[in-house]
Amino acid sequence: MSKALLELKNVHKSFGSKHVLQGFDLDVAPGKSIVIIGGSGTGKSVSIKCALGLLEPDSGEMFFDGKQIGPHHADNREDMRHRTGMLFQAGALFDSLSVWQNVAFRLLHVEKMKASEAKEQAIETLKKVRLGADIAHQYPAELSGGMQKRVSLARTIITKPELIFFDEPTTGLDPITADAINDLILEQTKTLGAASVTITHDMASARKISDEIAMLVDGKIIWRGASADVDHSGNAYVDQFVHGRAEGPIQPIR
Repeated sequence: MSKALLELKNVHKSFGSKHVLQGFDLDVAPGKSIVIIGGSGTGKSVSIKCALGLLEPDSGEMFFDGKQIGPHHADNREDMRHRTGMLFQAGALFDSLSVWQNVAFRLLHVEKMKASEAKEQAIETLKKVRLGADIAHQYPAELSGGMQKRVSLARTIITKPELIFFDEPTTGLDPITADAINDLILEQTKTLGAASVTITHDMASARKISDEIAMLVDGKIIWRGASADVDHSGNAYVDQFVHGRAEGPIQPIR
């Protein structure tokens, strides 16, 4: 088994009296994909934000490539961010920038690459997500939801990240477009050999892009296994969630 690229151990995070993460554990190795499922408000997004340093956990340990990351390890955190990509739920494209400028944003503003070279790389990366050079000068508002998601994926992979976070990658897409996005995610992560962590409610997506699925309940992982085993997990929480039943240990939000 490959050594974990990202590892979170016994992570806790509270907001006042609300305890969101309560002993959260997670690890993912290079070339592997894990999908975190769970109801709304269970802490899926908080777990990613803690890993990225957007939120600081109250306790616990986090490691990237064997080095501890956290408020007292700024250099290690910066190294992680440099080697990480993120596909945001709503795409997070800049409306005032053209497609190629969105895709090349990090090359232009962090790596200070020449615009001509950055544009060339952006167009080449757009091809990887089945988009032609003809859209490079268009703006996000001119594109369909599926095309916007592809542009966002191109921006995520242009720097060849070793770790990629996907936040609800198929939200708001019709089933056919969502499946096409899943195919691209699977293709590009395997091509890069990247470790990936995805949070989603979409079980079709979870089954397709994952090697493993983990169920988050009450701030901790209560089940983890191969994606092929999720339909016969033997866990009442997992069974209720994946089959979308109102009856069970998970209480619907009222």
